[in-house]
Amino acid sequence: MKIIILFSLCLLSKGVFAQELSITEKGRYIDGEEGACEISAYDMDAQKLYTTNSDEDRIDIISISTITNPTFLTGIDIDPYGDAVNSVVALGNGYIAAAVEADNAQDSGKVVFFDTAGVYVVDVTVGSMPDMITVTPDGNKVLVANEGEPDDDYLVDPDGSVSIIDISGGIASITQSDVTFLNFTAAPATIAGGLKKPNTTWAADLEPEYIAVNETSTQAAVVCQENNVMVLIDLQASTISAYKGLGFKDHSIAGNGFDASDEDSGVNINTWNVKGVYQPDAIDGYSIGGADYWVSANEGDARDYDGYSSEVRVKDLTLDPTAFPNATTLQQDNSLGRLKTFTADMIGDIDNDNDVDELYSYGARSFSIWDASGNLVWDSGDDFEQYIAANYPSFFNCDDGEVDESDERSDDKGSEPEGVVVGVIGSRAYAFVGLERQGGVMVYNITNPNAPVFETYLNSFDLANGIMTDIAPEGILFIPAAESHTGTNLLIVSNEDSGTTTIYEVEDLVTTTVNTTEDQQVVVYPNPAREVMNVQLVEYTGAELNYTLYNALGRVVSMGRLNSQVTAIDASQLPRGVYYLNVADVTNNTVATQKVIKQ
Repeated sequence: MKIIILFSLCLLSKGVFAQELSITEKGRYIDGEEGACEISAYDMDAQKLYTTNSDEDRIDIISISTITNPTFLTGIDIDPYGDAVNSVVALGNGYIAAAVEADNAQDSGKVVFFDTAGVYVVDVTVGSMPDMITVTPDGNKVLVANEGEPDDDYLVDPDGSVSIIDISGGIASITQSDVTFLNFTAAPATIAGGLKKPNTTWAADLEPEYIAVNETSTQAAVVCQENNVMVLIDLQASTISAYKGLGFKDHSIAGNGFDASDEDSGVNINTWNVKGVYQPDAIDGYSIGGADYWVSANEGDARDYDGYSSEVRVKDLTLDPTAFPNATTLQQDNSLGRLKTFTADMIGDIDNDNDVDELYSYGARSFSIWDASGNLVWDSGDDFEQYIAANYPSFFNCDDGEVDESDERSDDKGSEPEGVVVGVIGSRAYAFVGLERQGGVMVYNITNPNAPVFETYLNSFDLANGIMTDIAPEGILFIPAAESHTGTNLLIVSNEDSGTTTIYEVEDLVTTTVNTTEDQQVVVYPNPAREVMNVQLVEYTGAELNYTLYNALGRVVSMGRLNSQVTAIDASQLPRGVYYLNVADVTNNTVATQKVIKQ
């Protein structure tokens, strides 16, 4: 019996990229209070979600054994350990860990460990204002970003830091000696492409927001949002290996436009002489072809306290007349006047003459892919605003998911991409990007980090009533089928303002099947190929055949005819990688499909 594995790609007959995922809403947990569903963690064995609830100062335990009917079980009271729970993570061994802020936020916080029933086990002291918490893929270390924000008067500004907790000896035996503190006292005097408040130190000013860890648990990337800086950590040595300023996005380039005003009578996406400061919130990591990458959601954030604010509108700046000869026009409310930007002491006064020579805006209104060293590989440009404008104009840059507040956020940070998680399905990687103000989740195939492909946009828009069910996605989890109690891929989105957590099932439409029909076999040799792919049809008695060669992203790279014997396909100009050869008869009925590799 001749056996061939057929790869059904769900490709359109003329080579148009077809949808690869079917994402279906399966269940929704509704608390309904703002702040009730911010960050969630999932435990497969317990079949539960653990969700931070700032409205009640607790961690809610929610059963999702039946994902169509999420059910509140109980809550873990945080008051005995501090003032607020900022983040939670499931450790995968019958325990969870939570980052808890002190009663006085500028004091040292705690990481508190519980079992999956919510019973307290142990706690350790970490840095000021512990924010995001995560566990390394190998399960040996818990990492927490201690943001160290100042008080509202900006009189007390604790150092930011990262705490690394060794849990390899077991949760119950953790002591304070298992905690390693990393601060930023050794940061270089200047971090190009980063931002620092004047008259302060990097140690005090760097504010860690989010942490991602590579697949081998050897490196972590920590984003300091307000500073536009990525800090790289060597997890084997538990030391900081680099500080990387993320630089700025040029909004004057076609494809990098944005709507700059909430008083310009609707959707007006234009290029502007403005630089966007990436300032990521969430970040995640993935590996393709042995190379590590980081994926960031570029929300943007201002220092805006009673004691100091870096936020100002363009119309209130003194613009350099040489750099901006059209300043009067630019500073109108229907142009750039309403756009929130930085005070001159922070950035923009290039020649130190107390006027602004360059304009910078908060965030990049996009998501980005960075290499392992923090160098930009790809950015989504103005994709988000262009897509919403074309498909949901009544919700464009809306505030809190309401159609009557359309365009309200254009002068701020647009849709505000805040959450991001990478999910790997088969050999493909996908970025799920949550839009805090706009609502919904953008999904991209990022298997090729140099050329991601838009997949779909998940949203809960009620177009008839002009409202949204899930408002302000904050935490996003992707649960691969192998780690899911349902045996299916799950996407779990926690929505802070609506107090809802929604569970989606993610079905892979790129399936693998087995065909044992002897007269439908195609043989490609050599495979892997270098210069030529020889194609042989075995026991096929039909007429001439058409062939189409697709790359791993579903793009057509070659087309032609085959006869019933042997035909050679020139592969010499193809980049290295995985391809799929589809053989069809003259009526476009598929005869066979074969995976081939170009070396």
